[in-house]
Amino acid sequence: MAEIINMPRLSDTMEEGTVAKWLKSVGDKVEEGDILAEIETDKATMEFESFYEGTLLHIGIEEGDGAPVDSLLAIIGEEGEDISSLLNGGGSKSSEEKPEAKEEDSDDSEPESDEDDTNEAAEIPEGVEVVKMPRLSDTMEEGTVASWLKKVGDKVEEGEILAEIETDKATMEFESFYSGTLLYIGIQEGESSPVDAVLAVIGPEGTDVDAVLNSKPSSGKKEKKSEEPKKEEAKEATKEEAKPVNDGKRIFASPLAKKMAADKGIDLSEVSGSGDNGRIIKKDIENFTPAAKSEAPKATETAASSSKPAAPINLPVGEEGTEEVKNSQMRKVIAKRLSESKFSAPHYYLTIEVDMDNAMASRKQINELPDIKVSFNDMVVKACAMALKKHPQVNTTWNGDTTRYNHHVHIGVAVAVEDGLVVPVLKFSDQLSLSQIGGAVKDLAGRARNKKLTPAEMEGSTFTVSNLGMFGISEFTSIINQPNSAILSVGAIVQKPVVKEGQIVVGNTMKVTLACDHRTVDGATGAQFLHTLRSYLENPVTMLA
Repeated sequence: MAEIINMPRLSDTMEEGTVAKWLKSVGDKVEEGDILAEIETDKATMEFESFYEGTLLHIGIEEGDGAPVDSLLAIIGEEGEDISSLLNGGGSKSSEEKPEAKEEDSDDSEPESDEDDTNEAAEIPEGVEVVKMPRLSDTMEEGTVASWLKKVGDKVEEGEILAEIETDKATMEFESFYSGTLLYIGIQEGESSPVDAVLAVIGPEGTDVDAVLNSKPSSGKKEKKSEEPKKEEAKEATKEEAKPVNDGKRIFASPLAKKMAADKGIDLSEVSGSGDNGRIIKKDIENFTPAAKSEAPKATETAASSSKPAAPINLPVGEEGTEEVKNSQMRKVIAKRLSESKFSAPHYYLTIEVDMDNAMASRKQINELPDIKVSFNDMVVKACAMALKKHPQVNTTWNGDTTRYNHHVHIGVAVAVEDGLVVPVLKFSDQLSLSQIGGAVKDLAGRARNKKLTPAEMEGSTFTVSNLGMFGISEFTSIINQPNSAILSVGAIVQKPVVKEGQIVVGNTMKVTLACDHRTVDGATGAQFLHTLRSYLENPVTMLA
């Protein structure tokens, strides 16, 4: 009998997985224990073994696709076995009959739908305009009506401000391009709607608004629109021949264009608008060149004609380009977890500077011993482990009604990998020597970069260390790796002048920043922890005692 294989939960925090690679194809023989696929979780890419024998009859999730835990991953059974009932949930007959019935119904109802369409497709009366939510910025997807400056029944003139609309970038005035009576408001003050949603209806007083909202644009309007490009072409053709003239009518310009014109001292009557209905917009002001005065003195004309034209400025011509890259499961989980941490835990930060002269000398002596290599980060991990035992409040977890005190010390060490960031956990760090910490961290980091860590090696941390000193970063702040209550950010060792025993000498210092969850760790507690940490690093022999 065929067996359904669902997307497995490969870690305690896994909610969905991505099939990185299939190692079997449909039709292949599968033995119990064979690797079926490589599955990418929120923490690592792991091999997934089959617990059944048979033939791979169906693949439910293709390579590169993600799906929630318990989604249909594959079906294994006997070659030629009918699996339609498994795929359709046992409803194959009824599902086959239903489409036929639907087809008959659709055949019978076709004439009716045609009649309905003709009835519903009443054209918008002439002189009535449906105003839609405008796209006021290149990234705008929806807008909020901050305030209406007109109410239903008010007369509206072309160019008058209808409303103030709040976009993703600013609150902007929205002008009417039509004259008439405001018949209908589709979005109330304080409400939001997507771009192109019905904002208002403007037209002759007494118009049936319900009929307008249920109708479609008239063919006459389509003809108007088709004529507009011709008008634009005519405008372009005559732009150089005729200057804009202020004939006493209202000049339509966006609020930003008006402000820019006022700042630059530009007369809007001399500017040709390229926006809707000749409206002057930002780029028209930016590209505006004042015309020469027609009544200029002859001497000036002679001088101008004799002068050589200015050499054209060669501006770089670039090409904009973008690319959409599918986010890996790891990247999506990093985004989710860090956002949850940042906006649920009240972070605060404490920074301290450590004299690293003694640490550098001690490390040099240790590394001269055969088969032993320790890094400064290993020394920081050791110092943190010992400081956590002295300050158990930092080694806690917030659980709402309770705070969990961890009597063990498991330090997570952040490791950058190709797809993002993983945090292998060095368990019982306080019980390890410096050399043991050095060897364990090197092993965990190497397997993290090769995606060979097991879920158990990335779980259970009680404190985290993140080090960017190797990149020359002098200091930085990190987001707490929940459920930890704190994370230490380690900067680079910097050589600089320092004062020792009243003398200015060259010293080596390192800044570390502790991010704390204020729900569990108060400021004084965090400061005391850093004071203890500094004493260990500045006197490394105390870590060896």
